[in-house]
Amino acid sequence: MGRLLIVSNRLPVTVIRKKGRIYLQPSVGGLATGLASVLRKYDTLWVGWPGIEMENSEENLEARMKSEGLYPVHLSKGEVNGYYHGFCNKTIWPLFHGFPQYTIYNEKWWSVYKKVNEKFLNVVTEIAKPGDIIWIHDYHLMLLPNLLREEAPEAKIGFFLHIPFPSFEMFRLLPWRRDLLEGLLGADLIGFHIYDYVQNFLQCVHRLLGYEHELGKLIVEDRVVKVDAFPMGIDYDKFKEIASSPQVEEEVKKIRKKLGGRRIILSIDRLDYTKGIPLRLEAFDTFLEKYPEYIGKVTFVLKLVPSRTRVEHYVQLKKYIDELVGKINGKYGDIDWTPVQYIYRFLPLEKLVALYRAADVALITPLRDGMNIVAKEFVASKVDGKGALILSETTGAAFELVEAIVVNPNNKEEVAEALKRALEMSEDEQINRNRAMQERLRRYNVEKWAEEFIQELNKIKEVQQEFSTKYLMRDVDRLLKDYQNSSKRLLLLDYDGTLVPHADDPRKAKPDKEIIDILAKLSADQKNTVVIISGRDKKTLEEWFENLNVDLVAEHGAAVRKSGKWKSIESFDDWKESVRQVLELYVDRTPGSFIEEKEFSIVWHYRRANPELGQRRAAELENVLMSLIAGTDLNILRGDKVIEVRKAGVDKGRAALEWLSDDWEFILAAGNDVTDEDLFSVLPENSYTIKIGFSPSRARYYLTSVHELRNVLKKLQKL
Repeated sequence: MGRLLIVSNRLPVTVIRKKGRIYLQPSVGGLATGLASVLRKYDTLWVGWPGIEMENSEENLEARMKSEGLYPVHLSKGEVNGYYHGFCNKTIWPLFHGFPQYTIYNEKWWSVYKKVNEKFLNVVTEIAKPGDIIWIHDYHLMLLPNLLREEAPEAKIGFFLHIPFPSFEMFRLLPWRRDLLEGLLGADLIGFHIYDYVQNFLQCVHRLLGYEHELGKLIVEDRVVKVDAFPMGIDYDKFKEIASSPQVEEEVKKIRKKLGGRRIILSIDRLDYTKGIPLRLEAFDTFLEKYPEYIGKVTFVLKLVPSRTRVEHYVQLKKYIDELVGKINGKYGDIDWTPVQYIYRFLPLEKLVALYRAADVALITPLRDGMNIVAKEFVASKVDGKGALILSETTGAAFELVEAIVVNPNNKEEVAEALKRALEMSEDEQINRNRAMQERLRRYNVEKWAEEFIQELNKIKEVQQEFSTKYLMRDVDRLLKDYQNSSKRLLLLDYDGTLVPHADDPRKAKPDKEIIDILAKLSADQKNTVVIISGRDKKTLEEWFENLNVDLVAEHGAAVRKSGKWKSIESFDDWKESVRQVLELYVDRTPGSFIEEKEFSIVWHYRRANPELGQRRAAELENVLMSLIAGTDLNILRGDKVIEVRKAGVDKGRAALEWLSDDWEFILAAGNDVTDEDLFSVLPENSYTIKIGFSPSRARYYLTSVHELRNVLKKLQKL
C-alpha cells in the first residue's frame, strides 16, 4: 500500500514562538482532531501551513517536523492576508454559505490564492511518489487537484469539501467560477458531506462546463471523475469514553450545582455569522416571553469560540451578541438567576464533554453548515441516553440525525416551540431517540468515513484503468493496420453526436465542410462501403449527402437507402395524433423543447430546455407514454435529450443486417447513445465498435469526442 498524503490549509500542529522559544503545539479542533484516529492506520505525511512565518534560523525545527511526517508550506504575511484572510474568508466562505452580501470579489486576493495553491503544489510534488494517495481538503485548495494532475497525470487524487457547495444561482456570482470547477475536476474523487451538495456541484459543472454525469461519474477529457457524498463522522468511542470518565462525572456535578439544579439549554459554536447565534438568542427570548413558567427554571449556556477576530463582520457580530445577552439578562434575570451564561473562550475537551453531559437540551441552529460535528459530539456524549437535540434543517447533520427535533433556524416561534417540546420530552423518548442516533454514529464514525473515501478513490482508479484499456487511441495503430490490410470494408457511422457535435437545435445541425470532405474521401475508395445511420428523416439525409457515394439509414432503421434505392417499412400514421397531443402538452410545460415529426416516428426534443427541468419532464413523459402505448406495437426510445415513439422492431441493429450478409474483412461502427447499442450488438466480435463518450456500452472501444473520431477517420482516408 502506498503512503497517504494529507494536504490541508493547516498542519495538525501549530508553531508557537514565545519568549524567545519556539515549539510545536497540537492543533485544536477541525480536520486534525477528526482524522487523528485514522492517521494511525497509514504511513501518513501531512502538508500544510504551520500557522506562523518561520525564519531561516529555525531550520532545525523544520527538520524535526519532517522527521515526524509534517511538511510545512511557508507563507508570508502578505500571502496569508490575501489567500486566507482575504479570498478564503471574505470570498469563498460567505458565498458558499449563502451570504452574498458579505462576499468581496478582489482580483488581488484571487491572484494570491492561485500563488499559494502553486506553493502547496511545489511541496506535494517534492515528496509524492507513485502509488501514494493524495487527499486534499477544503476550500483553501480548490485549484490544487488540477495543478497536481498536470504535473502527475497518473496520481491518485481525492478532494473533500468540508463546507457546503452552493447552488448554481449562488456559485455563478463568482468571477472565477470556471477556474475553481476545473481545479476540482483534477481530482479522481470529489467528496461532499451530503447529496444536496453533490447535486449542486454537478449542476454547476453541467451549466458552466457542459459535462454531464451518469450516476455521479463525469468524463473529463480522458478520465472518469466520481462525485459522491461521504458524511463525516466523529471518533464516537473517544467521546463515549471521555463522557464516562470519573473526571467528567465530577465536572458534571459541579456544573449542575453551580447553575442551581436548573434545566440547562446548551449552545456551542464558533463565532461566525453563518451560525445564526443572534437568532438563537432571540428565539430563547421568545421562549421565555411565550412560556413565562420557565423563567428562573432554565439556564441558556452560550459557549462561543473566538474566530476571525480581525474580520469586520465578526467584530460587529460579537458586539451585537454581547448586547443581546445583556438585554435578555436584564429583561428576565434576578439576583439569584442569570438566564444566559455566556462563555467566550476555548474550553479543554474534558470540560466541553462535561457540558454536553450536563445539558438537558442542545440548541444547534446554524443558518448554514456543511455538517456540524458539535451535534454529533453532543449525542455521543449522552452515555445515559438522556437529553434532547434541537437541530437546524440547514445543517448536513440533519440528514443523518433524523431523530433530533429539526427546525427552521429563521423561525423563532418554531425554535421556541421546539425548546418547550425538548424540555417536556419524556426520558423514555429521549433515550429512544438518542440510542438510535448513537448507533448510527458508532457505525459510521470518522474512521469509517475516511476508509470509505479511500476505498472509493481506489475503486475509481480501477474504473479509470478499465476506461484506459478501452480507449481507442491506445490501440489505433492496430486499427490502422487492419484497415490497410483489408480490401472489403464496412463503415457504419451514426450522425448526431458522432460525426457532428450535438446542437442546441437539432433542426439546424447541418454537416460542416470538414466532415463532408472526410466522408467524400472515404466513400470514394472502392474498398469502402460507408453507411450513415441516423435518427433523421429520409428527406433531410438525402439533401445533406446527395453528392456523396454513401448509403443511408433514416429514423433509426425505419428506412434504408442501399445502392441509391430506399426500402421502407409500411407506414401507419393513425397512432401519431394521440401521441402528438401528449407531446404538445409537454412542449407547453417545458420551455425550449419542441416536437419533430418523421415519417415513421414522432420525437420530443429537450436539448435546449433547462437541464434539470428537461430531465424531470422527460421522466414524467416516459411514464405517461408507457401507459398510452400499452398493448400496441409501438415502443419508446430514450435517446440523448430526446424521447421518440415509433413502431416496435425498428432499430439500427436490424437496419445493419441489410449489409451484414456480405463477407466483410473490416468493419468499423461508431455511435454515441443508447440507440447505437442495437447496432453494436449485431456486429461480429472482431469489429471495431466505438462509443463516443464513456458509459456502459457493448462497444469494444471509446473515444472522448467527435473531434477524436474525425481524427481517426482522417488517418483512415490517408491510407
